[in-house]
Amino acid sequence: MRAGERGTYDYSTSITKPLPELESCLTSLERVRGVLRVIVLLVAPPSCETSARARVGSICRSHPGLNPLIIGDGEASVISHAMARVMRGLPGETVSLRGYGAIKNMGLAVASVFGHDCVVFLDDDEVALDEDYLVRAVYGLDTLTRQNLRILAKTGFYINYADSPYADMPYRWSERYWSKADGFNDFMRDALFSKARITRSTVLCGGCCAIHAEAFTKVPFDPYVSRGEDLDYVLDLRAHGIDVWFDNEWFVRWQPPQEMAPMVAIFLQDVYRWLYEYRKLDVMNARQDLRTVTPESLAPYPAQWVSPSVRGRMYRTALRRALASHNREDRSAYLEILRHGWRDADREARASSSSYLSFVSAWPGVVDALWNDPALQKRIMSTGAPGASKEVDAW
Repeated sequence: MRAGERGTYDYSTSITKPLPELESCLTSLERVRGVLRVIVLLVAPPSCETSARARVGSICRSHPGLNPLIIGDGEASVISHAMARVMRGLPGETVSLRGYGAIKNMGLAVASVFGHDCVVFLDDDEVALDEDYLVRAVYGLDTLTRQNLRILAKTGFYINYADSPYADMPYRWSERYWSKADGFNDFMRDALFSKARITRSTVLCGGCCAIHAEAFTKVPFDPYVSRGEDLDYVLDLRAHGIDVWFDNEWFVRWQPPQEMAPMVAIFLQDVYRWLYEYRKLDVMNARQDLRTVTPESLAPYPAQWVSPSVRGRMYRTALRRALASHNREDRSAYLEILRHGWRDADREARASSSSYLSFVSAWPGVVDALWNDPALQKRIMSTGAPGASKEVDAW
């Protein structure tokens, strides 16, 4: 698998890790009021899916009060079969356990099967900090603003190990054109110091967001973006007439592991990501049935990253990183991105920038096929509940 392709992740958790991120996450949810069900999406390569399932099942069994439900390959296949007729002809994995956007869509699909009217996403490397986490999550959701706008999607924010909500500022010469910290921090300062608790947002923190069924049954995540599916969702929702709102009193602590993917791999994914966003925005804005979303409307962040200037940023950063790198393999990889990688990414972006629009048009039919289906609920619960031993029957 190429580093820029979907299915490459920032980090993975070893099956033998003494205290995996999932354990810390679920432990934090034990203190939270109002938890009805926790859906655990199990993402593992086929070679170790069985072992990963056993480990995740063991962790979930120690938290019965959370009513956990594990969605692995077996449960995903049940959902895929139920969607098969509606999804016929669409390219790629749109609802699956591979690729950031497709994984989020699997969460939305499971929520649809159980007829949930709201989904709150929390990544396993984050922890809730107090018992009112869900109270804050749903605050304002499905209500009207003073401008008579309905709040159907909202985001909180992350604080780091130092209790700071701001992104670290890189000081390396090589990162001058690639740091998103300036724009992101400008947005955060405006949102956090706003007199209003809820303000319109240009960002979405995928591990701290709440989405009402009125939004997620209409607009899915984009499974074709290599990474940054949460920020991309802001564009998708806006194009369909739905704004994301920022809640400056709702946050979680982000605790990423030290073992992260190589920087060059993440950079190549970002090259694919931003060229795709730039091309996709052009395609969406050409549609008369969608609301126009200009780069300027996304200031201070991510305006500069969805405009033509992003190509120059990529070129300068790849060159600077190649010059600054002391690792021969990394230097060669950055030079390869300079020679061919960005052109390959731009070619793929042009080819796939309209794929999402075909998918989003089919999505309401997908949800209809799944919504509050007792038979699907029974099949998923028979294997997904921790301690269940029955195999998923073949259709």
